[in-house]
Amino acid sequence: MSYIKITEASSNHDNLEQLDTASILKKMNEEDKKVADAVAEVIPQITKLVDGLEERFYKEGRLFYIGAGTSGRLGILDASEIPPTFGMPHERVIGLIAGGDTAIRKAVENAEDATNQAWKDLEAHNITKIDVVVGIAASGTTPYVLGGIKAAKEKGLLTAGITNNPGSPLAQLAEIPIEINVGPEFVTGSTRMKSGTSQKLALNMISTALMIRIGRVKGNKMVNMQLTNDKLVDRGTRYIMEALDISYKKAEELLKQYGSVKLAIEAKK
Repeated sequence: MSYIKITEASSNHDNLEQLDTASILKKMNEEDKKVADAVAEVIPQITKLVDGLEERFYKEGRLFYIGAGTSGRLGILDASEIPPTFGMPHERVIGLIAGGDTAIRKAVENAEDATNQAWKDLEAHNITKIDVVVGIAASGTTPYVLGGIKAAKEKGLLTAGITNNPGSPLAQLAEIPIEINVGPEFVTGSTRMKSGTSQKLALNMISTALMIRIGRVKGNKMVNMQLTNDKLVDRGTRYIMEALDISYKKAEELLKQYGSVKLAIEAKK
């Protein structure tokens, strides 16, 4: 099936080098304003994914992100923020990038073209049928991602694909296609821009909604966050103050006693 490669389409803006700085920034901002609306169009697909994840997480399933380049880095970023924000073990949400950890900072030549490597990377984590694999590829054609999604699907895992080219191979292959059409990039083909921003928004929605659904948020508070610095201890203390209507000092004492906002509140409710 043919598809239009929107991510490679010519920018809506030209002669960029002739623009002054303010004009460049204003035009970039004009394009960025389109991203949230594009993400809104795929909320039904994201809903389906989160509901599938919730069901599997209660069975101790895990979420894996696979991607290359910017897409892979965004998956790793989202996964890395789950333990400190929601107090989940590191192994419950895992980001994998073509080329391994080296590729987080530096491009690894030809890594994204290794069709069979993603499944090998997933197997290293003893992946099972109750896990979920989300492939991220702006183009929807990255061999590393396609190979991983194909293998996961064949093994009976729930798969999703986040892409910025509707109808792309990734969209056709994944059980849940999340096709975010943000239009041409400001700099033609530079998918770290609007495409990357849309992926970040979608990943925020997926992981945050999942954490809320499985009880890692109370009201609107991060009651399971890891208290790893003074700022977070202060935030946790204020959460307890508000929940229990007590003084800052008393709330701080409870937080030190129980080591968790959630446990402190539950103990005194």
